[in-house]
Amino acid sequence: MTLTNRDLVELTAWRRKLHQRPEISNEEAETAREVVAFLRDTNPDRVLTGMGGHGVAMVYDSGRPGPTLLFRSELDALPIHELSGVPHASLVPGKSHMCGHDGHTTILAALGRLFGRARPARGRVVLMFQPAEESGDGAAGVVGDPRFSEIAPEFAFSLHNLPGVPLGEVRLKAGTVNCASRGMRIRLGGKTAHSSMPETGISPMQAVSRLMPELPRLGQFTFADDGFRMVTVTHASMGEAVFGVAPGHAEIWACLRTRLDDNMSDLRAAAEALVTRIAGDHGLMHEITYHEIFVASVNAPEAVEPLRLALDQEGVRHSEEDLPMRASEDFGLFGRGAKSAMFFLGAGEAHPSLHNPDYDFPDDLIPIGARVFARVAANLLGDERANGHTVRGES
Repeated sequence: MTLTNRDLVELTAWRRKLHQRPEISNEEAETAREVVAFLRDTNPDRVLTGMGGHGVAMVYDSGRPGPTLLFRSELDALPIHELSGVPHASLVPGKSHMCGHDGHTTILAALGRLFGRARPARGRVVLMFQPAEESGDGAAGVVGDPRFSEIAPEFAFSLHNLPGVPLGEVRLKAGTVNCASRGMRIRLGGKTAHSSMPETGISPMQAVSRLMPELPRLGQFTFADDGFRMVTVTHASMGEAVFGVAPGHAEIWACLRTRLDDNMSDLRAAAEALVTRIAGDHGLMHEITYHEIFVASVNAPEAVEPLRLALDQEGVRHSEEDLPMRASEDFGLFGRGAKSAMFFLGAGEAHPSLHNPDYDFPDDLIPIGARVFARVAANLLGDERANGHTVRGES
């Protein structure tokens, strides 16, 4: 099971096509159709569309008893205007693949080509092209889809490219690798007034000026232990953009972040109590809503072990450096019902950072990611006589 030079040329061209036509979270309809069309000639045994929105699941079934392995990638892009200057740059103003999901999707498409040529020896492989990772509701939508029970895996694997790590090297460890986070939207309501008579209104100005520094103080910035928690104010607005009106309403957006899911409820309670107290001090109504909710991504040791074995067999250098990360990832939800693990594939030490407008996925990572995933599948779903340590047909 190897990719040919022609495969790599075609996969690279397809990745760049996806890059030129980005669709942001919950808008990935055309990207999903592209995936189905590109892999049609691999003759998957089952194709499920519209999962969790625009998600696509492709099933390659051996027809023999065995575990189900799920490999997941993301379909969505970001609302960022691209400034990379590459020939295949985004053709959609204000939208671009600045996180490399086009590359991750191409790695799964490479797997689809391989399993189209040779099904696993036993069990089945599910390629899950997931929507809406950036908004935090894609994995929840997929797992909550009634059809997911029909393809529920024993093992789930994923990868993410990681600038700052040497090209092609891997970061992998058991335990927490990505933090839990959620967006907290605070609305404050008072009473507007003419700017010449502000005393006749109820302004949120003082409450906003207190909340903006006090919310971050709820954090504990020592990332080395499981008690880590962090609050980042990301947006604030107040009143109307006019000179003649004293404000009567305001909004503050903050991101709550913890290393463990269990600590999020305590941080949330502390933030809500702070908002309630300060709003009350200034005679304001308040409303709190939560958005972009991510659980912690926790790698199961039982899933990390076959990944480490595959990396060693493929000669890919790996370490536990740089993990866990503060950033969040909705892949963690797949670990609620399966033994799951994600690894991080180096995009180059000097490569532009994720979510930067000059980022572009390194195409050299396509065969590396595909080789590692294919080796994991061969080890776990190969001939049982191989005892899980030999790829079927190879030594």
